[in-house]
Amino acid sequence: MPQQLTFELAPPESPAFGNFLAGDNAEAVDALGRVARGLLGETVIVLWGPEGAGKSHLLQAVALAANAASRFARYYASAERAPAEPPELGALVAVDDLDAASADAQARLFRLYNALSGTGGQLVAAMTTPPAASALRADLRTRLAQGLVYELKPLADAAKPAALAQYAHSRGFRLPDDVVLHLLAHYARDMASLLRAVTALDRHSLATKRPITVPLVREVLGGSR
Repeated sequence: MPQQLTFELAPPESPAFGNFLAGDNAEAVDALGRVARGLLGETVIVLWGPEGAGKSHLLQAVALAANAASRFARYYASAERAPAEPPELGALVAVDDLDAASADAQARLFRLYNALSGTGGQLVAAMTTPPAASALRADLRTRLAQGLVYELKPLADAAKPAALAQYAHSRGFRLPDDVVLHLLAHYARDMASLLRAVTALDRHSLATKRPITVPLVREVLGGSR
């Protein structure tokens, strides 16, 4: 079955804490959950780490979770889009790709930080480097570094089999060991693609009333690469 059909079987799920495989990042995920529920009073929380660590996923997840908890929150995919003033009193503002901010964007973010600090709002930001080591202007860098700072680490290859099995269990089915090993050996190894593949297998298994086996994987996802 071609990859396009796999995507039709498993369109992307909304980013959530429940579909993020935390690995070594459980402390950061727990903190963001408390932020979303208004149980953590820090003005700024920074996530930093390499591409593929899940920063964007978690920023969108915390904004959606906050909205679900009746708290106003907004996610900005780029610092260039972030406002200089909070969109609402006490808002949670999530800003992605912050260390790529232009000089104008950094000036707006500095004003935004001060405004959020004075009104009980919160800034959750994602960066590729720790704030203290970034090239941001000194006053903004200092304020970011004074908040809660978490390094996000990509899930190690050795941890992926257990993580996929755990994800399948959370969806109510068992993913056989040989299927997990086949997925890791023959298909994309980034977790977003792997989770989407597992979701597609689950849906196809339910629709056809067939167990998830290696032959079913080949049928649904295509031949081994």
